[in-house]
Amino acid sequence: MTPINEVIIKKKTNINPIWIMRQAGRYLPEFREIRKKNPNFINLCLNEKLSSEITLQPLKRFELDAAIIFSDILMLPYGLGQEVEFKKNFGPILGDLNLEKIAKVDEIDFINKIHRVYKAIKIVNNSKILNNKNTIGFVGAPWTLLVYMINQKSPKKKLKTDFFKDKFLINRILLILEKFLKIHIKNQIDSGANLIQIFDSWAGLLEEKDLPNFIYSPTLNLVNYVKSLNIPVICFPREVKNLKEFCDVVNPDVVNIDYNVSPKKIIDKISIPIQGGLDPKILLTDKENLKKETYKYLDVFRDYPYIFNLGHGVLPETDPNMMDYLVKMVKDY
Repeated sequence: MTPINEVIIKKKTNINPIWIMRQAGRYLPEFREIRKKNPNFINLCLNEKLSSEITLQPLKRFELDAAIIFSDILMLPYGLGQEVEFKKNFGPILGDLNLEKIAKVDEIDFINKIHRVYKAIKIVNNSKILNNKNTIGFVGAPWTLLVYMINQKSPKKKLKTDFFKDKFLINRILLILEKFLKIHIKNQIDSGANLIQIFDSWAGLLEEKDLPNFIYSPTLNLVNYVKSLNIPVICFPREVKNLKEFCDVVNPDVVNIDYNVSPKKIIDKISIPIQGGLDPKILLTDKENLKKETYKYLDVFRDYPYIFNLGHGVLPETDPNMMDYLVKMVKDY
């Protein structure tokens, strides 16, 4: 059993397991070499040879406990036929949302469009570099994908003022998303993913009264589906204030906390394993500060089932030597 699975299933492990969100990617020089020759991000995600190579790059450098497939949550709207492109220094730009077109997409069309993601997972899972560690597949939560599909870009802390005006459109998309997210999850698991993370990057945009409709209910359906396939599931409801209520209702196997959550305050409220928390910006400081901030989490969660991670993805300007120092520190704790 892997250290991560021990934390999830046995609620304890001999070592502190660690993996990092966005560990495969832009802070590594070997990734930047590949990216220079492959400017189209979607095409890179759909090149199973390169995306599997990128996925394994951090495991060649650091003693991490899992590989997370190099892909993107927006492969889902792309698979449904919405245009998706990534503009440098801006982020994702999505094309017009054509509900009629999306509603006609069937499972075979969807899989044909993104099947190379599943091929990449198979390559990673069969690699000797992985060496019996976890292979993590992931999806965006329905709410976060809905935000991107309607907003057509990153909302940067606020939604379009008329976002909720078309209730029919919203409810129809959520139903379509649930169907294809389950298909996407199942195909990742069938290809070798033995852990699924659900990213709800924009959960913090909602008022508390809207959480049941847009966060709890749609995410619970996915969590129950993953559990029905006997695979552990991690949820990252970023900036949701009432994490206790989220965990009580949605009941994932693990909850990933963001860097605004106090480890001391959360440990008494939650009964499931916890992952993450460290602010990625700490990796941009110095080793002494990194050690001090890392130990805050390791000390608080010393006797609690905990998977070390960040409170958001690793930043592009991060020095790989700082990452190396972090991983070794967590392992030696």
